[in-house]
Amino acid sequence: MKDLTISRPFNEDEYNELLRQAVAVIEISRLQIAKQLNTVAMSSYWEIGKLLEEKKIDSKHGDGIVKRLSVDLKSKYPDMGLSPRNLWDMKKFYLRYNEGDTKLRQAVAVLPWSHNLLLMSYDLSSEHIVFYANEVVSKGWSRDMLRHALKSEYHLSIQVVEKSNNFDSTLLAQQADYANEVFRSSYNLGFIDAVEPLKELELERRLVQKITTFIMELGSGFSFIGNQHTLTYNNKEYRVDLLFFHRRLRSMVAIELKIGEFKPEYVGKMNFYLSLLDKLEKAPDENPSVGIILCAEKDHLEVELALQDVNKPIGVAEYQYLLPKNKLQELVTDEIRKSKNL
Repeated sequence: MKDLTISRPFNEDEYNELLRQAVAVIEISRLQIAKQLNTVAMSSYWEIGKLLEEKKIDSKHGDGIVKRLSVDLKSKYPDMGLSPRNLWDMKKFYLRYNEGDTKLRQAVAVLPWSHNLLLMSYDLSSEHIVFYANEVVSKGWSRDMLRHALKSEYHLSIQVVEKSNNFDSTLLAQQADYANEVFRSSYNLGFIDAVEPLKELELERRLVQKITTFIMELGSGFSFIGNQHTLTYNNKEYRVDLLFFHRRLRSMVAIELKIGEFKPEYVGKMNFYLSLLDKLEKAPDENPSVGIILCAEKDHLEVELALQDVNKPIGVAEYQYLLPKNKLQELVTDEIRKSKNL
């Protein structure tokens, strides 16, 4: 019997979508495998730290014992990272979380060891440790990304900044509630490795270059459609900086990048783009398109007034990828002080 499958070449957009989905599958699988391996490793480190504490081995009298233990363990398990310093860190790990609640222990148990060491080097509450652990797992943060977030006190910016959007007045109640969960008021773009302010096109280029990481920062459910997405109407072309689709919202999500502070006129432009998306590309079974204006800073009251009479769902969020000057100065001062104490 002949194979009746019709073979045809993929166009470029179809291939790019296939590639994107395949990459997403692999990334998710790798995260799941890493999570399982981390849990096993953390269990071993926890138990070794517990042993050192129970045997009353401290840094004052037990240095020789720990060095000998390190040599003997490394001869049996050369790939486990069982240096004297690591063994002391295991004890520190046990002592830090021994009296913590189940939620805290479960949060740190799935992190890579290097991430846990970094978290322990900061004076954080249990609540904030859980927050960062969840961010690492859900968004696949590298150690450098976690370091950047910690240095910029990302947990404080998330908690303090008010959400600036009109979702409650432009979306159905259930969808508005979910949109408020999906979209945040502040995003950490430290992964783009910028050491000085960027122009809008360069910022967009770097985000597209690291689109998988950017999607992890946005949260689950986002699929990337493209950048500089062209909308043609009345013989004119308009371009959306970044266009996504969110599976659970069943909405297209347009993101406009602004390198400076929020300006009220940005809302009118976004409202127009959303009208075009809904008119030209929204499927009958999809919900209204959502717009996010991503800028360097915003004034909540100004945003609230600008959105007051707008009928399209729009949110305004801040981003940060550079450390503030005062924070940078503090870090430099701390590094100088530490080097003098060595």
